Amino acid sequence: MPLTRISLRAGKPAEYREALTAGIQRSLVDTFNVPPDDMFMLITEHTPGNLIYDRQYQNIERGDDFVVIQLTVSNTRTIEQKKALYRRIVDELAKSPGVRREDVFINLVEVEKENWSFGNGVAQYAT
Repeated sequence: MPLTRISLRAGKPAEYREALTAGIQRSLVDTFNVPPDDMFMLITEHTPGNLIYDRQYQNIERGDDFVVIQLTVSNTRTIEQKKALYRRIVDELAKSPGVRREDVFINLVEVEKENWSFGNGVAQYAT
């Protein structure tokens, strides 16, 4: 059950945002075995002065279409799955909506399974 937070510069059309979420979801389904309907995503748009990033950190040339994707997931995936997810997201977003690979920043936050409640005040994954 990933919780996905997407941060980007304000002003992109709805179709762009929809392509972002669709590409990320396809990537999660294919690499993390997430059910197709298990989608919880939050998009935050920032004015240029409120999206601060190093345009050359790690010798990667970032532009104005910089996108931050933060995924909170249960700590059940292998390093190979994580690497596959990162590659797949970048590939998907390069295809549509056309985000340059250099402009995709991914942060994976892993939590224990009992740290989720999907509603009703119940920790559904706690055993």
